[in-house]
This record gives sequence, structure tokens and C-alpha cells, in this order.
Amino acid sequence: MHRPPAMSDVAHVAGVSHQTVSRVLNGHPSVREATRERVLAAIVELGYRRNTAARTLVTRRSGTIGVVTLSEPEFGPTSTFIAVESAASEAGYYVSVATLPPAQAEGVSRVLEHFLSQAVEGVIVIAPLASVSDALRPFAEQVPVVTIAAGTPAGQAFHPISVDQVLGARLATRHLIELGHREVVHLAGPQDWLDARERTIGWRSELAAAGLTAGDPIPGDWTAARGYAVGRRLVAEGVPSAVFAANDQLALGLLRAFAEARLSVPLDVSVVGFDDIAGAANFIPPLTTVRQDFLTLGRRSIAMLLSAIAGEDLDHTPIPPSLVVRSSTAPAS
Repeated sequence: MHRPPAMSDVAHVAGVSHQTVSRVLNGHPSVREATRERVLAAIVELGYRRNTAARTLVTRRSGTIGVVTLSEPEFGPTSTFIAVESAASEAGYYVSVATLPPAQAEGVSRVLEHFLSQAVEGVIVIAPLASVSDALRPFAEQVPVVTIAAGTPAGQAFHPISVDQVLGARLATRHLIELGHREVVHLAGPQDWLDARERTIGWRSELAAAGLTAGDPIPGDWTAARGYAVGRRLVAEGVPSAVFAANDQLALGLLRAFAEARLSVPLDVSVVGFDDIAGAANFIPPLTTVRQDFLTLGRRSIAMLLSAIAGEDLDHTPIPPSLVVRSSTAPAS
């Protein structure tokens, strides 16, 4: 049976040593450009494919990191994954991806076992659910694990990094308070999500700092449909002065409900969202919201993972978000 071409075949066709072919494949700078081109041409001619498994056994490096993310297309995790994949590519790593349904967070153990069998050098977990943390600890002793989840203290077996969700919620709430609003209602995200919990904490903290009573947040999910249903209820029961929604989709639903009731946003009620999704500037009215720096988050998470792999000190400082002020907020009437 015809065998696939080996590195020795490439060396023979290119007229170089086995070691020279290896240097070309590993991007070694000591190879002359003419020699490099001759080796690359031989690789193309023979259709040579590198044996990654064998290379891993020899070098103890697979050049691959595992990424666990949620299978539902929520804006935050999806944007974070894109940034992580881009940063990994810049650092010279391939990404092996596994998606996880939010309702099956315990499945993270099965996923990490699969990654360990692939000899990944580290794992990044983009699953900001409270149920995930306990499942990570046994695996974090075998391979470096970085979690992108707010509200997780440093000093765990794994290494947390996040955008500062508490600060983001405080910025949104403070903006409304500075506009004179004394009744700021919070339409919360699902409280099994760590980010949603942190945004609720930030809202409460900023109101308390201003001497205002928070009351109970309105339970929500991440959907515009839930925002619309809550908006209709608020219209029926009495619209507050201002609403801070846990994400922009919730805010979008609120805006529709208020528009249908012929209420003016922001003259009758101010609305602030969170995330600054694509299109938020084209809501009616354009939405005041909190912007997360996902590009920096992706780069920081990869840098943290590489530092963990190298046994270096890590920086767990959360990444600050920013407030984007548009037309959905105005001074209290």
C-alpha cells in the first residue's frame, strides 16, 4: 500500500537534511530564504502533511488551546469567543472549540476530558455560569485553565478574567442618577449568569451610594421578548422614571412596549442598556448603553493563559467598560 510522504522524502526532493526540513516547518530563523523556498516547494509537490501527534510527543507542545463556549448565540460570549480566537491566532496557536448548552453546564467535565486527550496546552472557558466553576477545579490541576467570568475571585485553581460588570452597572446607574432620576428600576438578566449577578450588584451599590432605595429587580432573561413583556406590564402598572436593562435586547423590547403605549423615551422614561450591540445606535431612540471591550478581553485572556503555561505571575485586574451616551436618556421631568 502506498504510504504518505514523510519528512525524509521532503528532505530528499529538496536536497537538504532532515533537520533543515524540521527547521523550516518550525519557522526557525537560521534557514536561508532560498533553502526555505526549496523545502516548501517540495512539501507542495509531495503533498506532505505534518504529523502533529508525533510532534506533540517529541516537543510536549501541541500548539493548540481548547476553548469552551456556550452554544446559544448570546452577544457577550459570542463576541468574546471571536476575540479569543483572533488573539490565539496572533500568538501562533490553533483553537479546538467545544460548545456547551447552558442547561447542561455539568457537561464541561466531559469537554475538558476530551481536550486533555488532545494534549491541549491550556483551556479557556467562556461560560459565565455559576454551575461551571466547581466542575473546573479537578482539571485545573492538570492543565492551565482561564475562565472568562465576572465575580470570580483570584486564587482559585483556575485563573479568572473579565470585563468589570459591577463597574459597568454603576456607570449606567450613576448616569441616570446624575440626570436627576430617583427611581431607577433594574430589569435583570438571569441570575444563574455571573455577569447578570454582577450587574445587579453594581446597580444596588450605586443607588446605595446616592442614598436611594433599590427595591427588587425585575426578573428577566436576555431576550427582547422578555423586555417587551415587562414594558407592557410597566405601562399598565405605572412607568418608572428610568429603567436600567441588563442587556440591549431587553432594552429593545422595552422601547417597543413604550412606543406602542405612545410614551416618549426619554421624556417620559429614560432607558439604559448594556453591551452596545451592533445596531444599538439605530434603535428608536438611539440607545444609551455600556460598551464592553471584547478585543482587549480576548487578548488579555490569551496572555493570561500563556503566562499560566509558562508559570509566570498573572494579572487578574478586570477590564473597565465605558458608558456610551445617546438619546434614550434625558434629565428627569
